[in-house]
Amino acid sequence: MSDFINDDFLLQTESARRLYHDYAVRQPIIDYHCHLIPAYVADDHQFNNLGQIWLEGDHYKWRAMRTNGIDERFITGHDTSDWEKFEKWAETVPFTMCNPLYHWTHLELKTAFGVGKLLNPSTAKEIYDKCSEMLRTPEFSARGLMKHYNVETVCTTDDPADSLEHHLKVAADKAFGIKMLPTWRPDKAMAVENPVAYKEYLIRLGKAADVDINSFDNLLKALKLRHDFFRSVGCRLSDHGLEAFYAEDYSHEEIEAIFNKVIGGTMPDAAEIAKFKSAMLVEFGIMDHDAGWTQQFHYGAIRDNNTRMFRQLGPDTGFDSIGDFTVAKSMSKFFDTLDRQGKLAKTIIYNLNPRDNELVATMIGNFQDGGYGPGKIQFGSGWWFLDQKLGIERQLGALGVLGLLSRFVGMLTDSRSFLSYPRHEYFRRILCNMLGSQIEQGQLPASEIDFIGREIVAKVSYGNAKEYFKF
Repeated sequence: MSDFINDDFLLQTESARRLYHDYAVRQPIIDYHCHLIPAYVADDHQFNNLGQIWLEGDHYKWRAMRTNGIDERFITGHDTSDWEKFEKWAETVPFTMCNPLYHWTHLELKTAFGVGKLLNPSTAKEIYDKCSEMLRTPEFSARGLMKHYNVETVCTTDDPADSLEHHLKVAADKAFGIKMLPTWRPDKAMAVENPVAYKEYLIRLGKAADVDINSFDNLLKALKLRHDFFRSVGCRLSDHGLEAFYAEDYSHEEIEAIFNKVIGGTMPDAAEIAKFKSAMLVEFGIMDHDAGWTQQFHYGAIRDNNTRMFRQLGPDTGFDSIGDFTVAKSMSKFFDTLDRQGKLAKTIIYNLNPRDNELVATMIGNFQDGGYGPGKIQFGSGWWFLDQKLGIERQLGALGVLGLLSRFVGMLTDSRSFLSYPRHEYFRRILCNMLGSQIEQGQLPASEIDFIGREIVAKVSYGNAKEYFKF
């Protein structure tokens, strides 16, 4: 019996296999949205063991381990070793069948380390020792893994107040050959719902911009200075994490009054918060347009649901879920506000609730502009809870029937791990399997398989992103 992860994994037809092996497999990776730690790339971090690179910060695995009944001390505890945590992960893996973690785990073992065995309690020590030994060699450093996976460009996620010192260090190293570019993530600059934290953030932002942020106009001045700095370091994208889109009517005087209220220590009401966030999104959109950037919107998550665990562990620790926000009218109004001013930048929209697939797929068609080339407004790849086989197929299906799949900019990792690059392979296999099945079923012409491979598979895998972002 062949290894579970073999050359034809997920490729169920001859047409799918031809599309993948002839047109997808050799494409480089542009990972235009991720959460890598920039210092790890700058310093070419060396990981000590497989538990460290795999389990630190990976809330996908943490959620599965908790569901499997693993005690928290073996997940995020400080009194347990990397091996002990890994051993508990290995106990969990056999029970992740049907979860994408089962596919990702074995893809990463095979593509990074050449390990074809299934991970379970009986193989855990052998796999841990072999992979950990490899990780301690130069070829398996942070940069080594990026080269191994044929990565061309990565875009990290960075706050406007960040120094970007690590990006500058990587850019200065001409021998490395892989671009690490920052992405502008200004969520904290609009988070007026917590006046104490907001005031603290304004102090940090003001120091970075060398501006005393004592007024709303000075806030915009500081943000514009940092936006210009990010651009000078190679930034070409922004990213916004939203529950829903904000598109309330407001006046400049109202926003000034809300800002003054917040920095005075008073909590704004819900209507004021919505107005302020609406104004900030418009200001950010104008900055991005004028800089020639692409703006990204990730919306629909309910974060930090478990108060007890949030107090214990903080955010991004595996206690978030899909929300059911009503967004169509506000999304449309927001984009229309920018479009009427001639200030709508290239845009990518990511939904977390799969019920919104058709909503987003039709919304993007309202604001396309041939002056920007193909696909100015993009329906982003399956995100977070949706970056698995079913979620990817649904996103591709909705985009295919309601838009132009051929103009899609493709996959990203959205990950903190240097072992997550096989998610691009996973996506490409699913894409090829979908198209290959349609060819075999007579829904697409078999005579056009080379066109499909060249103009859809190769470009969705790499070429469209290369042209769209112009890194």
